[in-house]
Amino acid sequence: MVIPIPEEDFPSGFYRFSRAAFTDPDSFIVGLVQITRRDNFAFLRGFEPKAAMEMHGMSTDAQTREFRGLVMPQAEGLAILVSRRDSVTSSFNYLARVPALAKIYWVGYTLRTTPESPTTRRAARLVYEYLGHDTHQILATARSAGYVTEDKLPTFHRKQLRIGEPFV
Repeated sequence: MVIPIPEEDFPSGFYRFSRAAFTDPDSFIVGLVQITRRDNFAFLRGFEPKAAMEMHGMSTDAQTREFRGLVMPQAEGLAILVSRRDSVTSSFNYLARVPALAKIYWVGYTLRTTPESPTTRRAARLVYEYLGHDTHQILATARSAGYVTEDKLPTFHRKQLRIGEPFV
């Protein structure tokens, strides 16, 4: 049974996220997701970067790029089960709030559901930053979303991703 997550524990609105790219060891993904509520349950919605879709020979239309998820409470954090339309791909995210920083950051990891491969990642550290409903920040994030190099990551995100440290 899924238990609702209180608004104060994970507010509705927009979030910027950062993580290592799964297919390129030297790249990172910066993206934007929206958390909404329906019947007291929290849901996620976002879009894959066009460059990621092109890399795999997939369509870059909005319907193909869209992913959605369900947010669930977990011990000391929350879990998000995310899938693209028709379950083409799925991932599991675990996030815990960073308590000291104005309650706008969550850190954790993401796991993608793919067979093992010696050339790609299946797990990566993950940072969520609450943007709320700040139109300027939301639009700036949307415009810059996609693949980036380490030096283009937001400073706090870069520190939390602990680049160069093994993920265990």
